Amino acid sequence: MTTRSFRVSAWRGTSVIALMLVTGCSSGGGGGVQMISTPAPAPTPTPVPAPTPTPTPPPSINYDTAEYRATVGAVSANALAAYQRGATGAGVKVGVIDSGIDLQSAEFGNRIDPASADFAGNGSIDDEGGHGTAVAFTLAGRRNDTGSHGVAFDATLLVLRTDNPGSCATTGTNGGCTHNDANIARALDVATTNGARVVNISLGGSGASAPLVQAINRATAAGVIVVLSAGNDASAQPDPLAQIAQNDAVARGLVIVAGSVGSTDGISDFSDRAGSGANYYLTAVGERVRAPDNNDVPFLWSGTSFAAPQISGAIALLAQAFPNLTGAQIVDILYRSARDAGAVGVDPVYGRGILDLTRAFAPLGATSLASTGAAVSLTSNGQLSAPMGDAVQTGLGAVILDGYGRAFGIELARTLQSSGPDRPLTAALDGSQHHYSLATGDTAIAVTIASSGSETRIERTLLSPGNADRARTIAATIAGRIGSKASFAIGLAQTAGMLGAQLAGRRDPAFLIARDPAQAQGFASTPAASVAIRRAIGAWGMTVTGEHGAVLSAGTSDLAALRGRADRFGYDRLSIGVDRQLGPLIARVTATYLDESNTLLGAHFGAGLGAARATSWFVDAGARIEAGGGWSVGGSVRQGWTLAAVRAVTGSGLVRTNGFAADLGKDRVFGARDSFGLRIAQPLRVAAGGIDLALPTNYDYATGGVSDVTRQRLNLTPTGREIDIEARYGFPLAGGALQTHLFWRRDPGNIAALADDVGAAVRFSIGF
Repeated sequence: MTTRSFRVSAWRGTSVIALMLVTGCSSGGGGGVQMISTPAPAPTPTPVPAPTPTPTPPPSINYDTAEYRATVGAVSANALAAYQRGATGAGVKVGVIDSGIDLQSAEFGNRIDPASADFAGNGSIDDEGGHGTAVAFTLAGRRNDTGSHGVAFDATLLVLRTDNPGSCATTGTNGGCTHNDANIARALDVATTNGARVVNISLGGSGASAPLVQAINRATAAGVIVVLSAGNDASAQPDPLAQIAQNDAVARGLVIVAGSVGSTDGISDFSDRAGSGANYYLTAVGERVRAPDNNDVPFLWSGTSFAAPQISGAIALLAQAFPNLTGAQIVDILYRSARDAGAVGVDPVYGRGILDLTRAFAPLGATSLASTGAAVSLTSNGQLSAPMGDAVQTGLGAVILDGYGRAFGIELARTLQSSGPDRPLTAALDGSQHHYSLATGDTAIAVTIASSGSETRIERTLLSPGNADRARTIAATIAGRIGSKASFAIGLAQTAGMLGAQLAGRRDPAFLIARDPAQAQGFASTPAASVAIRRAIGAWGMTVTGEHGAVLSAGTSDLAALRGRADRFGYDRLSIGVDRQLGPLIARVTATYLDESNTLLGAHFGAGLGAARATSWFVDAGARIEAGGGWSVGGSVRQGWTLAAVRAVTGSGLVRTNGFAADLGKDRVFGARDSFGLRIAQPLRVAAGGIDLALPTNYDYATGGVSDVTRQRLNLTPTGREIDIEARYGFPLAGGALQTHLFWRRDPGNIAALADDVGAAVRFSIGF
C-alpha cells in the first residue's frame, strides 16, 4: 500500500491578521523545501485588460470590486471576463481530494455536496490541517465583498477527505498530512460516479500506484478532468505523481499539471517546471494566495497546491458557461487560450503558458452563424461601397458558434467597413500612357500603351472619334461601320458607355471630379470587355451596349489582404438607349440592366451577412443644348432600383439609388480655341433601402440549436451626400493643351464626417 505525503504542495504563509500586528514573523509547514512568507501586504494585482467583446450584454452586477482585486489568482487569469458573462461556477460540481474542509466556515454555505465523504477513517470531512480548506476556498470560496473569493465562487464542492488520521498534526522535516493511494483512488471513483466535471488533487510524492492509475483511467474515460499540482522542489520535471499526465493511455489528455507563477507572470522559484510534460502543463498564480485555514484564519499561501484550484475553478466556469463542452474540449480551450510566457510556444518551463480566461471566453477556431453555419469573421464581414458611404447600422446582433460549438453574441454592424472616398485624380492625372490610333476607310483601331520603367505593356485600348476634350481614342478598340446606318465598336478594358457615347458622336465636357453619373458605374470596378452597336432609325438613334468586368472591393479575403490588392467579383451590364437631335438640342434616355455575381452596388458582404448578390435596373435621362455663341448647357439624371438576392441566410432587400449632373460650358472665351466649363454633380448614392436579414438571436444548449430568430435591417442609406462642384479651363499651349481644374467635394464618398475635399489640378498633354 502506497502512502503519499502532501510534501509541501503548499506552504502556509503568515497570518493576514498577524501581518497587521507585527513587522515580521514566520511559520512553516509540510516537508521538503521550506519557505517563509514575507510579512508584507499582498502585492497590488496587475490591472485586468479589457475583455474581448462577448455575446452577453454586461450584467448589472459589478464584479470588479475590491474583493475581486484582492483575489490574485482570479485577477491574473482575467476571470472578470467570465463573470461578466454570468459564469460563476453555479451548478457545476468540482471534486477536491485533500484534507477535508472547515465545516464551521461560512465561506461555503450550502454548496458542499451531500456525497462528500471521508475515505481514511477520520469520521468526518471536517478539516484538521487547513490545507484542504484553503484549497477549496481558492477554488470556490464565496463572494461577499470581504477579503477575497474563489475563482468559481458559486460552484458546488464535492469534498473528498483522504488524509491519514492524525497525520496533519505531525511536525518536523517529514511531518504534515499524508494520504494513502488507495483512499485517493476510492475518492476519485466517487467523484467520477457523482458527476464531478473536474477533480482537484493538490498532492504530491512518488509515482501513482496501480490502484490510483486505474482510478485516473476510469475518471478520464468518463470525461472527468483531473488537475494535479506540479510540485514545489524547483525541479526541471514535475512531481512523479504529476507525470501520470504524460501517460496518454491513462490520462487521455484530461490530466492537467498545474505550475505556479507570481502575480507578474514570472515562474515561481519553488515551482517544478514543465519539463518533458510541457504539453500537459499550465500555470496559474500560486504565490501569496489569500485563503482561510481550518480555523477560519486568513493566511497568504504559496505553492503549486494553490495554482491547481485556480485552474480547476476556470474549468468550472467554462463548464457552466458552455454546457455543450466535453472535458477534452475544455482542456484544449485552456491550452489554446493560455497567454504565452518564456520561450515562444510550448516550452519546458511554462509549458502551455499562463491561464487566461479573457482568451478562453472568446471565440476560438472557425466561427459561423448559429442558424445556417455560414462563415462569420470576428473582424470583417463586409465592405460598403461609395454609394452607401457612412450608412449607420443599428442592431445586427447575432449568435455565432466557434470551433467548439460555443454560442457567442456578435454585433455584426461593427464588422462592416466603409470603402471611403475614391481618389479620381490619381487615375485622371496618370501621365504614363501613350495613345496611338489608326484609321482606314470605315474602320478605326486605337490602343493605349502604359509604360512602367523599362517594361511596356498594353494596358487598355481606346477608339475614335472623340469623347469631348479628352483623348480622342477609346482603348484597344476596333470600330467600324455596317452599311450606311449602323456602326459597331469592340473594346478591351474600356466601359461600354464610353463606346456608345463615341458611336453617337457626343461631345461631353471633360471634368475630372464632377463626373456624369449616367456615364460612370458609381463604384470601384474595372471593365474587361465591352461591345456597342448603334443604328440610325429615321431621326432617332438606338444604341445597345454590353460589358463584362470586375467589381473591386478592398481586400476582405485573407488572400487579397496578403497581396495588398482588392478582391475582384464579376459583373455583367446591358444597356439600350435612344437619342434624338432637335436642332441644337440632343436628348437621350437609356435603360440599363446590371447583374453582380457577388456584390451589391459594389459592396461585398460575407456569408454571415447573407453573401448578397444583386440585380439592378437604371434609367438615365440626359440632354444638352448648344445655345449659340459657344455656350452649351447640359444635364443628366439617374434613377436606380436594386434587388438583393441573399444566399447564406434568409433575407431580401430593395435599394433605391439616384444621381445627377448639370453643367454650363463656353468655348472661345478669350481666344479661338480655349474653353470653360462649370459642373455640379451628385455621384450615385443610395437614397433609401437596405437588406432585411433573419439572424439568430438566441441559442439553446439543451436542444443544441437556435431558439429565436429576429429579422433585422442592414441599412445601406448614408447620412452623407456627396456634392461635387468643378470648374475647368483649357487652352492650347506650346503645341499641346493645358487644362486647369478647381474642385470642391462636400461629404466625399457620401461620408458626412469627412472634411470637404478642395483641390486643383493642371494637365498638359501633347500629341506626336
